Amino acid sequence: MSHGVTARSLVSFIVLLALSPLAGCGPMVGAGATAGVAAYDERGIDGVSRDFRTANEIRGKLLEKQTSLPFKISVEVYEGRALLTGVVQEEQARADVVALAWQVSSVRRVLNEIQVRPAGSVVDFTHDAWITTQLQSKITFDKNILGVNYSVETVNGVLYLIGIAQDQAELDRVIAYARSIERVREVVSHVRLKRDAAA
Repeated sequence: MSHGVTARSLVSFIVLLALSPLAGCGPMVGAGATAGVAAYDERGIDGVSRDFRTANEIRGKLLEKQTSLPFKISVEVYEGRALLTGVVQEEQARADVVALAWQVSSVRRVLNEIQVRPAGSVVDFTHDAWITTQLQSKITFDKNILGVNYSVETVNGVLYLIGIAQDQAELDRVIAYARSIERVREVVSHVRLKRDAAA
């Protein structure tokens, strides 16, 4: 995931571009690189592709519901498990997003981590993006961690993980890195161990 001054806005812009009519006019940016990385992912190329399509279907439904929703909600799909993160102002809006995710037939489970905060609450997207980048860097360059098997999101200092760990020692290492990063308030893991069956 790329991060800039406002990571969530950048991701949402890319999503909107991918969902636009122009998306079918040429090859997707970075498709070759994505396929190369996917070959090392525990899900395999087909699994990564399936999850990518599922995530885009969910984003499409968010866009249909309200054009601003893809800018508020991040979607990560791993083995059909849809991790929803972000911030909304009302509990009903949170419930609506979950309901939209369940409308996608390939969704096997919805992990609802959307935060509800009143209007006017400050969300530091820049620092959240910095936290995410720090963890991604740490796990990418640690030879004892297969970083390609993890997805990371940060919202208001809460760091969310989803993916597949080779074993408990690897997962403990990732979580230790996450907790060591400045301003991380909490670490929420939806990572499963490779030896365990997908939930």
